[in-house]
Amino acid sequence: MTDETALADPSDISPISIVEEMKASYLDYAMSVIVARALPDVRDGLKPVHRRILFSAQESGFVYNRPYRKSARLVGEVMGKYHPHGDSSIYDALARMTQDWSMRVPLIDGQGNFGSMDPDPPAAMRYTEARLAKVATALLDDLDKDTVDFQPNYDASESEPQVLPARFPNLLVNGAGGIAVGMATNIPPHNLGEVLRACLAYIDNPGITTDELIQIVPGPDFPTAPLILGQSGARSAYHTGRGSIMMRSRHEVEEGRGDRRSIVLTAIPYQVGKNSLVEKIAEAAKDKRIEGISDIRDESSREGVRIVMDLKRDATPDVVLNQLWRNTPAQSSFPANMLAIRGGRPELLGLREIIEAFVKFREEVITRRTKFELNKARDRAHILLGLVVAVSNLDEVVKIIRGSSSPAEARETLLAKEWPVGEIAPYLRLVEAIETEVSGDIYKLSDIQVRAILDLRLHRLTALGRDEIGKELAELAQAIAAYLAILGDRRKLYAVMREELEAIESEFATPRLSEITAAADGIEDEDLIEREEMVVTVTVQGYIKRTPLESFRAQARGGKGRSGMATKDEDAVTELFVTSTHTPVLFFSTAGKVYRLKVWRLPEGGPATRGRPMVNLLPLGPGETIQTVLPLPEDEESWKDLHVMFATATGTVRRNSMDAFANVPSNGKLAMRFDEGSEDRLIGVALLSEEDDVLLATRQGKAIRFAATDVREFQSRTATGVRGMTLKDDDEVISLSVLHRSGANQEQREEYLRFAPWKPEKEGEMADQAMFALMKEREQFILTVCANGYGKLSSAYDYRRTGRGGQGITNIDNIARNGRVVASFSATQGDQLMLVTDQAKLIRMGLDSLRVIGRNSAGVRLFNVADDEHVVSAARIEESDEDGEADSSEA
Repeated sequence: MTDETALADPSDISPISIVEEMKASYLDYAMSVIVARALPDVRDGLKPVHRRILFSAQESGFVYNRPYRKSARLVGEVMGKYHPHGDSSIYDALARMTQDWSMRVPLIDGQGNFGSMDPDPPAAMRYTEARLAKVATALLDDLDKDTVDFQPNYDASESEPQVLPARFPNLLVNGAGGIAVGMATNIPPHNLGEVLRACLAYIDNPGITTDELIQIVPGPDFPTAPLILGQSGARSAYHTGRGSIMMRSRHEVEEGRGDRRSIVLTAIPYQVGKNSLVEKIAEAAKDKRIEGISDIRDESSREGVRIVMDLKRDATPDVVLNQLWRNTPAQSSFPANMLAIRGGRPELLGLREIIEAFVKFREEVITRRTKFELNKARDRAHILLGLVVAVSNLDEVVKIIRGSSSPAEARETLLAKEWPVGEIAPYLRLVEAIETEVSGDIYKLSDIQVRAILDLRLHRLTALGRDEIGKELAELAQAIAAYLAILGDRRKLYAVMREELEAIESEFATPRLSEITAAADGIEDEDLIEREEMVVTVTVQGYIKRTPLESFRAQARGGKGRSGMATKDEDAVTELFVTSTHTPVLFFSTAGKVYRLKVWRLPEGGPATRGRPMVNLLPLGPGETIQTVLPLPEDEESWKDLHVMFATATGTVRRNSMDAFANVPSNGKLAMRFDEGSEDRLIGVALLSEEDDVLLATRQGKAIRFAATDVREFQSRTATGVRGMTLKDDDEVISLSVLHRSGANQEQREEYLRFAPWKPEKEGEMADQAMFALMKEREQFILTVCANGYGKLSSAYDYRRTGRGGQGITNIDNIARNGRVVASFSATQGDQLMLVTDQAKLIRMGLDSLRVIGRNSAGVRLFNVADDEHVVSAARIEESDEDGEADSSEA
């Protein structure tokens, strides 16, 4: 049978299951990746590639106190001897160990371009140079003293250490990251001094708890120096091995020219690329997810990170920062997953387990080192004992050597000779454990001792040479005693460990970079806005702004006013109201859509500033403008009892439940539908309850009052509504007001008007004084303002309630003199009035300076307007005593 036939013999082929083979092969591959590539060892905190780089650098002499060498040379050494993978993986690992923004304690001292935080890649390895950093020697010290086991390299031509005899817990200090098969690790870096103090605390008290260790190591210490928000994530990682640690960029708010301010980021979260962060901030600002940034630029240099964001004039820095944290990686989390190899197996470890493993490893290293040094000292002492015998018996030794025919004969003679113990007895007792040639008072030389004697140089035979041998032997005796003490007493061994850890701390420890601050989770933008009364102003051209109420001061009736807003010649203020910064505002557009914003989101400006176009604040369509701005009650619980009343210029009204507008998306939603081609428009929207009345006032001085329930509640937001008032051809509805009922009938209202407390001359007293007091308490007034600066204040009791749909009654007389009606709304005598003209003049006055007059009277002058000037808007301002005092104090 030929060889070929034998190879093809079916009896030599064993069928196996492909499933089982795949399982076994994949498991071998997975364990190889886990143990020998992707996960760090808990003892030295290094993955194989990093360990090989450090070991090869030391073997090649690329140490901290020698000149730099080309990185390509070191990479070649590692790849050729220990790491049979691509050079790029080795160089990437080497480059990372030089980066002070990646490693809390860099282990390689690099010279050249090793990348940046942007992140730019390092230059090619032929251009850069590297050597071991000084601190890396603490990981490699004692490697030649049998402190760790060695293993053959990939082709068994070299040997490499299985682990480095690290003198500090590098796994915690520099952290680690890696993705294996079915598992991954992500360990944050820590402060070297804090970690070493935690090790010392564990040495002092092996029963120390994780919580007690957290008092020493409160959290990670990231090399990019971000803020750490709270300790909950770190505590979870230290207890369970897993936790999410929230990081936030450090920032400063700088004052610029004028009233401009800038937010400057001076430190960014760990492992966040600086260029990517700048791009994402710019993208968020463009998408309106961050509002208030006018420009962003990167001014970083060798001195540190500096990302500058210039703010718009009306931007609130705290709000911009809150949006920045929420929408960009300027605040991001570090998902800690503290997985490492312990005892040859991957384990999820907490803080105490990692420190415990390191201390036990250092105990093993010191024990093995001490044994090595003890054996070395004993070997040297053994040789010195032979030299002492030779020096003590010099004449006889010389005689034997001179009488021998050859070195071999001399060696045999000296080995066979029995020497008296004599003066070497004290030294002999120190090494008696390894001295097997002692028999009573006789000592026989060993082969090693004889060879040392034959190699002895003549100058050592002098008296000085004999003294040197005795001195060295005495020193070895002390060293051997110290080594034996360390091996025999665990407390002394731990004292050695403590001394070494303290030496590392004193030489290499640095202050903490990452500051741990209080957690700030769940903060909304509104929480950062101070509650403040604001005057919201809207112009014909669609500009809007908010101005603090305290910026305006009250004036007497007939005053000249002050500049209230900078507008174009063709623009004019049309609407203003006073509300809080936290008040939600509905914006009703000419297209029948409604939008919603909080007042604090509106641009802030001084009394003379112009504001910003609403088209820049709201997603308005082509040709769409805002017609009505409606502030809502701040308390959302009260919305369920409210209704929204719509009124159009042609006298149409519609009532909907407030629930229909409780949730308005950011892109708005349909509020009211107008027939196609209709010239009708929305002139007013108001909130009211079913117990309220509606007052519609027209341009020609007419008004109608009817119950809110006269208008049925519509379920649809697209209905056109019902007739509220019948108008003449040249008239239109200009205002919608809400009046509260007092419970009095028509006769009681007429009687009250005869004896009202505001009448200068009374004809007597009202018969029902209880009703009189109630009506006085609930009395409202209707303020009517005309274009030529005239107006009047009348009691709401003077406006009788009728059914909806009528032509109404006289609201103000003498339209020819007064001009067309600009506004008509409810007010009290304790309120103040703010008037705005089409030339941007503004006046604020107290209504207590106006005398209450009849409904159908012509009114009095409120504002001295110029010949070509007209009042275009009026608003009621509710005043408190404090506000009045503040206003009266202004110049």
